[in-house]
Amino acid sequence: MTKVLVTGGAGYIGSITTRTLLDSGYECVVLDTLERGWKEAVDPRARMVVGSVGSREAVADALDGCDAVIHMAGYIEVAESQRIPDVYFRVNAVEPAVLLAEMLRRGVRALVFSSTAAVYGEPDRVPIAEDDPTEPVNAYGASKLAFERRIVEAEQEGLRAVRFRYFNVAGAMPDASLGEAHDPETHIIPRLLSALRDDAEHLEIFGREFPTRDGTCVRDYLHVCDLADAHIRGVEHLLDGGAGAVFNLGNGVGFSNLEVVEACRRVTGREAEVIFGPPRPGDPAVLVASSDRARDVLGWQPARTSIDEIVEDAWRWHLARPTGYR
Repeated sequence: MTKVLVTGGAGYIGSITTRTLLDSGYECVVLDTLERGWKEAVDPRARMVVGSVGSREAVADALDGCDAVIHMAGYIEVAESQRIPDVYFRVNAVEPAVLLAEMLRRGVRALVFSSTAAVYGEPDRVPIAEDDPTEPVNAYGASKLAFERRIVEAEQEGLRAVRFRYFNVAGAMPDASLGEAHDPETHIIPRLLSALRDDAEHLEIFGREFPTRDGTCVRDYLHVCDLADAHIRGVEHLLDGGAGAVFNLGNGVGFSNLEVVEACRRVTGREAEVIFGPPRPGDPAVLVASSDRARDVLGWQPARTSIDEIVEDAWRWHLARPTGYR
């Protein structure tokens, strides 16, 4: 049986990817510090190792017998990255270099890395293609790009890596067993749904003077289950002998923050007034992906492209688990 190590497997995307791998017949090991993840989110069929990708001992333990690695561990908040950029570079670029070194030492050559569309910064064109310039405008994107460059160096030593640059991820397992539970929560869909669930008077979104159709940020939203499927396809591609490559993952359609608000209102049947906060530092105006390469090479395309369908699964999770994993 193929064994896969999922770093960050106690987090939102990592836990759902782990569950999907297990349901697909893989054996899984999860490596997570539990600093921002939840032990309760880790499928009991997976072996859990509590530790950092920067700890050689923890990495060696977790890698034992593994055929491939999906690296999802790291910090992900744009605004936070602008406040503490040094921490983001340490966690997202320096510490996981230990993981790369241990993989090479043990002969584990297949890596799927969860990168980000933030590496593109303010794109010259939309939708963004993988060969477009990488000019991040925030420390989060810069830290992810820094680790991508470490991966390229490791590829000179025999590593083969799939690098996924994806966009806004939302939704939950359709049975509401796993979902998004950050503390604090900064992502727009869970913030809006939590506010509507709790009968808040206001829904806050950040910025209203972006050069977009309604003045709010436009993003490409991807259902978390479609993202998990892409990671499995990335593993299979590498284990079947496929070459490493960069792939964008997204819907190919952008929704503005105000359009997301309307979707949340439709799905929940609840209303609240929208108020506008200041734009978050480092937020690009528009990020929308071209996923043609992933479709052509990996046979992947999102199955859940409706913003309402994405919000519906997230809403089901918020109703079932109003305090997340607490």
